[in-house]
Amino acid sequence: MAGRDLRALFGSNDHRVGAAEAFTNREDQWRIFVNALEGHLRHVSAAGFDAADLEAPRRNLLVFHGVGGIGKSTLSRRLEAALANAEHRPAQWGEPVWHGPRIVPLRLDLARSANTDFERVVVTIRLAVAAAVGRPMPAFDIALRRYWDHRHPGEPLEEHLRRDGLLTRFGQALPQQMQAALGEVAQGLALPGMLGSAVGQLTGALVRALREHRRSVSALAGCARLADLLEADTDLEALSYYPHLLAWELARLPARKQIAPVVLLDTFEDIGDRTHRDMERLLQHVVWLMPNVFFVVTGRSRLQWADPALHGQLDWTGPVAWPGLAERGLPTPRATPDDPGSRRQILIGNFSDEDRQNYLTHRLTTDGRPLIDPTLRRVIAERSHGLPLYLDLAAMRFLEIRRNGLTPQPADFDGDFPALIARTLTDLTPDERHVLRSVSLLDAFDIPLATATAGISRDAPVLRLLERPFIRHTTTSLWPYHLHALIRSTLRTAEDTTDDRWSPRDWRNAAERAHSAIGRQWAEHTGPGRRLLIACLRQGLALASEFHLDLGWLTEAAWQYVSDSVWEPVTPAPRDTGDEARLQTPADALVELLTALGRRQHEHRRSTATRLAAVVDAGLLPEELGQMALYYLAKAHRDLGHSVASRTGMQQVADGGGRLAPAARRGLAHLARLAGDFPTALTVAQNLGWAGRQNRVLGDIHWPQGDVTRAAEDYEQARNDAEQRGIAGERATAQAHRALALAFADPTTADSEITLAHHLLTDLTLHATTLTVHIAGLIRDAGHSTHTGERAQALRAEIETAGLTSLLPLLELAICFHHAVRADGELLAAAIQRLRRLTHDGDHAYLADIACFMGNRPITPDASPVRWLESEETIRRRWRTLVTERCSTY
Repeated sequence: MAGRDLRALFGSNDHRVGAAEAFTNREDQWRIFVNALEGHLRHVSAAGFDAADLEAPRRNLLVFHGVGGIGKSTLSRRLEAALANAEHRPAQWGEPVWHGPRIVPLRLDLARSANTDFERVVVTIRLAVAAAVGRPMPAFDIALRRYWDHRHPGEPLEEHLRRDGLLTRFGQALPQQMQAALGEVAQGLALPGMLGSAVGQLTGALVRALREHRRSVSALAGCARLADLLEADTDLEALSYYPHLLAWELARLPARKQIAPVVLLDTFEDIGDRTHRDMERLLQHVVWLMPNVFFVVTGRSRLQWADPALHGQLDWTGPVAWPGLAERGLPTPRATPDDPGSRRQILIGNFSDEDRQNYLTHRLTTDGRPLIDPTLRRVIAERSHGLPLYLDLAAMRFLEIRRNGLTPQPADFDGDFPALIARTLTDLTPDERHVLRSVSLLDAFDIPLATATAGISRDAPVLRLLERPFIRHTTTSLWPYHLHALIRSTLRTAEDTTDDRWSPRDWRNAAERAHSAIGRQWAEHTGPGRRLLIACLRQGLALASEFHLDLGWLTEAAWQYVSDSVWEPVTPAPRDTGDEARLQTPADALVELLTALGRRQHEHRRSTATRLAAVVDAGLLPEELGQMALYYLAKAHRDLGHSVASRTGMQQVADGGGRLAPAARRGLAHLARLAGDFPTALTVAQNLGWAGRQNRVLGDIHWPQGDVTRAAEDYEQARNDAEQRGIAGERATAQAHRALALAFADPTTADSEITLAHHLLTDLTLHATTLTVHIAGLIRDAGHSTHTGERAQALRAEIETAGLTSLLPLLELAICFHHAVRADGELLAAAIQRLRRLTHDGDHAYLADIACFMGNRPITPDASPVRWLESEETIRRRWRTLVTERCSTY
């Protein structure tokens, strides 16, 4: 049943516009409700069920909770309509098969605007029963009449019901039934003519008769607590126990009169807060004392009734009393609805993309066709994050734009809706609102981080906020809590018109607190903390960039990020180009620097060089971080084969004497090696130490000499050094180079070394190192593989795509080794020629000489001179021996 949306109906002069209360999906919630209700019906119809049992656990309650605007009230109304009339059940909901008594639904809106007090709750439940059963409920009716006459002297209940509109809704059944109940009891007590004005005398006589066990009141004698309730004070506390009498009366109805009431309590969050639970306590009495009535609560927050800590504030608490309320989430498919382990706290989730489209399709129509075109529907659906309230507000904005004579465009829905802020904040305390705005600055948080960001000295407001459904919880995350994406976006971007809105200064102050708190968490962490480092960098960089904060702890964190050589992305989204115009603050420059370093494993080195050059030219970073940008720019130049530019940059960093000076000296050693000046490279390498990765550089120098055993030892020591220091990236790189060296000498040993290298690269993003391991695999298989050409071609394409052109000569050398082992002179000559072309600028030219050594060929006169560590003849003999030994194994 689609109701009329009056707001939309009166929002346009176009009479053709159809404005329906769109309802979408919620099939899962319907199925959960049906299963729970069926379990309840089985439970109350079982032989051992006793409606007067005050100790048995209660399973007559189902809770749907979710953020404001998620569709809880709509779901509550639809449930009531579907139970009242099968024709009103949405088409997508399956048809349930109810076994047992007739279901009588009753929905009570507890919203403040509905002005529903506790008296109205109790009276309305009785009215619904009166309309459905058509007979008195003497025990309850007499107690209620006594209560009313004492609490509302001079105001007959009938007149109150008429003025409140309840008689119009439910008819005259209750006043007639109450009068009949009074007359019946008066007659049994031989008090003929007793009317409402003498209810006090009647109840007194009834209590005496019950105490004396007279046969004249035997019909009520089974209600063991009736006399006590009739003697109790007539206040709200006593009224909250009267539902016990109604439950007893319902249980003794004859079979043909039996009913199954379903009471839907909507907008439960409006009955109070976590401190003032008076109304909640009274309503809990109703639910507990009527175990034969099924209750469905819809509200923003989970019910805490299963929390033992609330004992004293509420009368029935703990997981034993409320077994279905103790856990989060949906019931498992195999759990029976009335199983004590079945969970009855259901978080109402966002609409799926299909549901969003359906909602917008049917929300506004003209001549039966959707008013919002498909393209705009897709845009609105995506930006809604599945929140129905956003979809509804978007429909109203659509009508407003159209009313102004314009055609709504996607750009009209770029902003968020201020109304979302008001709806989100409406039932939060001032402290909770303050915390909510604070944590909207964070992608994720824990309790200490939220408290520090809010600048408060106690956790209580944070703990209360965590109970709200717009706070998501992921137990496996480093920071387990995060804010609903749309709520967070709205708080950060939409115009805030609330009384306690924040000024720009308030936001900046909160950002500074958040930034400092994140830095403290990183600094105070002990033990391996790579995961924490990346998480802190991501949030810290975002805050510093947005609010133009000082770098502070980010400087040291950036050095830690670089020293581990792992290169996870540290920014939410990669930047397309190094645009110097966008670099306005040191934080912007650091974001661009670390983004470039993380992305260089996934993009062409030319892009990396462009980004880093923009950072260097901007000159925004402090000197030590500027050296970092310059060093990695020099490395990018080396990978691109720009040796002169690389050498200039490395020399500047080495001369600067900063943290990367040893690495820059290593870079100079590499450049000397690339140029074929091995003695110079060795001289520099011998003074690098661990900071300059001395052992790995020595291995890089020794294997071109054909001394692969010594090189393998150097690499092994480099790997062990990195492992002792917990540097995963360097460990994997050293192992990859060890596998490469051993692949020339011993395929069997190399196989296990390559396997280890792949294992050490797990969860690391080191593109060049991974390609080195693949080249080692080609060398290991040289001479016998029938797919060397195809494998080499695939690697060549990958290397060129990544811009790692410095690896191409090494790949070509692996092909030369393969042809030399197979003694295929023609193919070897062609491969050497390709290698000469690749190294025509002098870098890696010595690899072409090594290829000639492999095939026992002379070096061409125009070859670039190479300064070997030993005589050329010694080097030639070693490489030729490696080839002949490989030939002997095939």
